[in-house]
Amino acid sequence: MDPSLILDGLNDAQREAVCAPDGANLVLAGAGSGKTRVLIHRIAWDIDVMGASPFSILAVTFTNKAAAEMRGRVENMLNQPVQGMWIGTFHGLCHRLLRQHWKEAALPQGFQIIDSEDQVRYLKRLIRGLELDEAYYPPRQVAGFINHHKEEGRRAAAVPLARDPKYAEWVRIYQTYEDACQRAGIVDFAELLLRAWEMLKSSEPLRAHYQKRFQHILVDEFQDTNSIQYSWLRLLAGGHKNLFVVGDDDQSIYGWRGAKVENILKFERDYPGAKTVRLEQNYRSTGNILKAANAVIDNNDTRLGKNLWTDAGEGEKVRLYAAYNEVDEARYVVDQIQKSVDDNRRRDESAILYRSNAQSRVFEELLISAGMPYRVYGGLRFFERAEIKDALAYLRLMTNRDDDVSFERVVNTPTRGIGNRTVEIIRDIARNNSISMWRAASQAVNNKLLPARAANAVNTFLELIDSMAAERNEDDLEGAVNIVLEYSTLLEHYKSDKSEKAQAKTENLEELLSAARMFEFDEEEGLGELDAFLSHAALEAGEQQGAEWDDCVQLMSLHSAKGLEFPQVFLTGMEEELFPHRNSMSDAGKLEEERRLCYVGMTRAREQLFLSYAESRRLYGQTHPARPSRFIDEITEELRDRVRAAGPARSGIVGYGGAAASAFASPMRKTGVEVANGIKLGSRVRHAKFGDGMVTNYEGSGESARVQVNFEFAGQKWLVLAFANLEVVS
Repeated sequence: MDPSLILDGLNDAQREAVCAPDGANLVLAGAGSGKTRVLIHRIAWDIDVMGASPFSILAVTFTNKAAAEMRGRVENMLNQPVQGMWIGTFHGLCHRLLRQHWKEAALPQGFQIIDSEDQVRYLKRLIRGLELDEAYYPPRQVAGFINHHKEEGRRAAAVPLARDPKYAEWVRIYQTYEDACQRAGIVDFAELLLRAWEMLKSSEPLRAHYQKRFQHILVDEFQDTNSIQYSWLRLLAGGHKNLFVVGDDDQSIYGWRGAKVENILKFERDYPGAKTVRLEQNYRSTGNILKAANAVIDNNDTRLGKNLWTDAGEGEKVRLYAAYNEVDEARYVVDQIQKSVDDNRRRDESAILYRSNAQSRVFEELLISAGMPYRVYGGLRFFERAEIKDALAYLRLMTNRDDDVSFERVVNTPTRGIGNRTVEIIRDIARNNSISMWRAASQAVNNKLLPARAANAVNTFLELIDSMAAERNEDDLEGAVNIVLEYSTLLEHYKSDKSEKAQAKTENLEELLSAARMFEFDEEEGLGELDAFLSHAALEAGEQQGAEWDDCVQLMSLHSAKGLEFPQVFLTGMEEELFPHRNSMSDAGKLEEERRLCYVGMTRAREQLFLSYAESRRLYGQTHPARPSRFIDEITEELRDRVRAAGPARSGIVGYGGAAASAFASPMRKTGVEVANGIKLGSRVRHAKFGDGMVTNYEGSGESARVQVNFEFAGQKWLVLAFANLEVVS
């Protein structure tokens, strides 16, 4: 291919990055600057112009979807398949290494992956077995403790000891968990990375092989790497140091789950002479949105620095709305979306972003009232749903009887008369003899260690799994799923329940058959089709990304919004202690991450950006006065268009009408106006549940009227007079 064709359509900075010589290269790619395009063109450049074999390329992305898209776009550009190129997530690539070198990794050939929920369930059992109090050692917190140390490259034996007895118990749980997982042949997500890193570090021949093979290593979203991921990359880059990383320190927002912004900040120190290219031309947002985002992020001290710009024009100013309370804020947002829909804009072109998921409730209520469909982005993915995980657990037991997590999940699902006491006895046998629960169950039955009825139920379960495995055709994945659904009676169980929830579960289980039928099996992985499918399901369940949506308003947390873009964005709850969050305000590093989160939210907007805050907010059951976020003050006045002035004295509501106006009507209405049955605006009233309060607002008249009451302890409530049974008190 003519080299100019690969560079065609790239701007000067993008071309500089794509054509950079081999060695360490850092591409600082601002939001909307075309970083994925640069990565794809760089791979094509390496293969077609520099003569690199696809076999020598390792490309790391952060989602399986992005990996598939990248491979497809490279193949389309080169008009040829790129077989032999490794492209995937850190977890996916490490899983591939471990499957191919399971002996060197000291794992059984058929090891299984457990997701985060199964990890917590497993820890819960182990904590009980150690006779520790779950309230004092919460399984989810223990999982976080273990994963943190794994991400830092530390086994239980290497965790620094402390005098605190409780801390010592946490380490003991970690060691017990480590031993149990090894015995059962299961690995969690953090273990995939740690085990692969340990294997390469300890085996010089294996390390040399992959260092020689992968002469071109490319990494996307480099700012989101954690310690073990960066160590893994440095190990593979070895002597050639040919590492091409793309990232944006201004978009590092996942410190709470282990990401280290320091990795991108110290790259040039770790690789002296590294070339840095800045991608600053933005192809997404208007000029005023970018200027406002630049003004905010410029207040962070620890950044490498860049300045986004666009040649697409200035566009509208950022609109700032000062709401009376959270209901006023939500009504304003919903009214603005309705106006855009009336102007023939699709609903899914609008996104409501918030710092805390608890903020979504008011927006959801107002959207429902307005009859406007919406979707909360980031709900349970297909492979995370309980009924799907049940079916997968049966499949995993068919291939690995020693998988304790799967055993515990389905031993009594659907109910087959195996109670908690029976399971506890099996657990004790397993723990005392250092064997799996499957083997312990067999011993309990054969040695008559269980009551007759329980022994019969357990034996029936063991025979059920064995019969499933015997019926299975190893070359028929769909058939294996069908056997599980039929023999386990999972499908029959939910079909017998006529509720809507059970019907949805039935449909999901039936969809699992479709998933098996459509699964694309890659023989290069060195796995059987069922094991490959189970690994695929576990890795997919671990990804935090949403599904496709229909034409409905998008609601999501700011963390979920990264990587997305919308014509119209509402960045809500811009208040001190909410955003920036109160847990971050006393820590300089965390405060900078909050500011990066604000920058990410602002740069999701293409055409219109709305910022809003409330003067008082009821959240987590309490009403608090609120102050505007410092991030608002960091945006210069000439970039902001204040929709309505803040403060108690309001002569009117600029740009605020329709259904939204009624929420703010009370400050302009005179007290003493009768609504119905002697209840007036300003009346003191009593409610059987909420106690005493004052009527502050109303909608409609007569018995069908709704009144807003500010209760002394329960906060503000909207009530229908016909049903509220309010009593007027003096």
